[in-house]
Amino acid sequence: MQESTPRYNIYAVIHKALRAMMADALIRAGRTDWQDAADRGETLATVRGLLDFCASHLEHENDFVHAAMEARQPGSSADGQADHRVHVNAIRDLCDQAAAVEALQGADAVRVGEALYRSLAVFVGENYEHMHFEETHNNQVLWSRYQDHEIMAIEHAIRASLPPQENAVVMRWMLPNVSAQERALILSDMREQAPPEVFQGAMGLLRVHLSASDWQKAEAAVQSAGPSPLAAAA
Repeated sequence: MQESTPRYNIYAVIHKALRAMMADALIRAGRTDWQDAADRGETLATVRGLLDFCASHLEHENDFVHAAMEARQPGSSADGQADHRVHVNAIRDLCDQAAAVEALQGADAVRVGEALYRSLAVFVGENYEHMHFEETHNNQVLWSRYQDHEIMAIEHAIRASLPPQENAVVMRWMLPNVSAQERALILSDMREQAPPEVFQGAMGLLRVHLSASDWQKAEAAVQSAGPSPLAAAA
């Protein structure tokens, strides 16, 4: 029996970026010397960057993905929206905890810093479960109500709405943390649509963050695609 062609998964690569970003922040928080001002400051900057990105990501899903689900299957995003409201409150609480750690010294900083770490661990765990729900329930709704080209259009609308700074964060965590095949597709799309300097910046980022093997695969994928239309037109 021949398997059907897999449907387009709007969550696949962005969730890999989010999972990697969350894991990095949690690991950093777990190894932080909360009494060391420089170490503490770097960790708090990482945690705040994650929380800002998560808050923005929730808004994008509400405005674009949930809106699309509701347009063709009313009520289908209710559980996801409820989770998002819980996450918004959790983000606010974590920001408050980060501010509290920043204001303390010595043993008090350690005590509150470790509490922040444990709260962040709960937040990350809940988000991992939530992302699984989106990849199963939400995708089933989208696949039953939309064609793949329509789902891709939703994703493109989200990307077009991102300010340059947020898009840079997405690329930083997405490109090194997807599969070689997914990375090749993203790079191919970038070569065709992004300015040459943006594409070269992405390749420079990958050179730093990829293993030697993955870098060779990325280079091979770019070379096999031939000259960039944008580069040829420049």
